[in-house]
Amino acid sequence: MADTKDVVELILQDHRRMEDLFRRMRSVEDDRAGALREFSDLLIAHAQAEEAEVYPALKRYKNIDDEEVEHGEHEHDEGNEALLELLEVGEVGSDEWDSKLEELVEAVTHHADEEERTILNGARENVAMTRREELGQAFLRERERQLKAGCGSVENVRKIVES
Repeated sequence: MADTKDVVELILQDHRRMEDLFRRMRSVEDDRAGALREFSDLLIAHAQAEEAEVYPALKRYKNIDDEEVEHGEHEHDEGNEALLELLEVGEVGSDEWDSKLEELVEAVTHHADEEERTILNGARENVAMTRREELGQAFLRERERQLKAGCGSVENVRKIVES
């Protein structure tokens, strides 16, 4: 990862890492279960950090659409549900696993694309770099806290989905 504190760039780095993990989860030559574990931790930590530290701050900017931010939160819920369904499949690489993986890829890719075009571009245009760096540090702290807590475990994902 590049050495940046800009919350926009940090979020984009996570999105690119998720894309790499999707490729690994699709590859029969890779450790698909290991890629899923890493993906699960990253997705949950990323979304929880955005919702705790980034989204509330961005809602305060008049040129960033609150509805887009709220829609992003809704899409996190959809991604979490798709992740849980994949985590609950018994056999990695089975037809059901592949099907649930594609549902997850679709949900997360759709969200990342929308978030990049709306929320993140809005943040680039309307939020000063010093504030984006402050948000980046807060995002990283919360993301790291989530990762250390084992946020991507099936039990935790289930708890998040059911709440």
